Amino acid sequence: MKAIVFDRGLTFTHDRQKPVPVAGEALIRVTMAGICNTDMEITRGYLGFRGIIGHEFTGIVEAVDGRSRKLIGKRVVGEINCGCRRCDLCLAGLEKHCPHRTTLGILGREGALAEYMTLPARNLHEIPDGLTDDEAVFAEPLAAAFEILEQIRIRPTDKVLVLGDGKLGILCALALRLTGAELTLAGKHPSKLGIARDQGVPVVLAKGLPPNSKYDIVVEATGSADGFESAMQLTRPRGTIVLKSTVAHGAPINLAPLVIDEITVVGSRCGPFKPALKALAEGRIDVKPLISAVFPPEEAKKAFVSAKKRTTLKVLIDFRTAGKRNRGQ
Repeated sequence: MKAIVFDRGLTFTHDRQKPVPVAGEALIRVTMAGICNTDMEITRGYLGFRGIIGHEFTGIVEAVDGRSRKLIGKRVVGEINCGCRRCDLCLAGLEKHCPHRTTLGILGREGALAEYMTLPARNLHEIPDGLTDDEAVFAEPLAAAFEILEQIRIRPTDKVLVLGDGKLGILCALALRLTGAELTLAGKHPSKLGIARDQGVPVVLAKGLPPNSKYDIVVEATGSADGFESAMQLTRPRGTIVLKSTVAHGAPINLAPLVIDEITVVGSRCGPFKPALKALAEGRIDVKPLISAVFPPEEAKKAFVSAKKRTTLKVLIDFRTAGKRNRGQ
């Protein structure tokens, strides 16, 4: 089968072996996949992963084990963490933190940038009718944005700042807009900020933040190792920082301000798919303006070059149109 593989370099191959699902797993024919910042960090050495990368996808279930046969033929998206289902964390409902977990295209499990992939059937969610693959492929990163609301309480009176106008920063801002809080998205690119502004999010260039600005909650989604320090400077005493960036290489940080100002730091990763799919299906969040380009899998290297451009947001890989010309830049 066709697949995009990282092994000390990024390659497209025609002869990757089609996966065989084990008990409880579904075989999924991938229709659309997204390139995430984590994928690009993997190509820089993040977690040392080797194999088929990618974890944002839509697909059609072609085979499934046992009681989940009703999924056959359904369009699905999927949660990317696969726990052992036996350890204390799994039994406590924290499967995504299982010490024995595999993570799709990131840790110990072949990913979604391929014609076929497997995932436990319990990880799958049906795509609502009327939601296109181009939109539904955003379910995983949008779920990560909704995870913030699972972790902390945001009140309408809170001043909230999202740092970073990349894909995840914009999605976080669009999700947090639904809380009614006093929200601001800060970034470096007027064109990207405009996407959030057009959906009702107040925006500002990061360099234009008022001097000595302080916020109750700062969501750090810059994708930069330096973003955490900026977040500390912008958080009020006893405020909260939510960390969203995952980067391959860190930076020296003075943690004293966290102690002095008694700031709470919350790491935030994968999140709930149901509210993400619901928001997309109801049109409360429009992700279509985030799509910068769509490539066939054969043009994987061009797709990753495009994804790394500062002006680019989401780049998609369309496995339905292999061999056809790309759309977008």
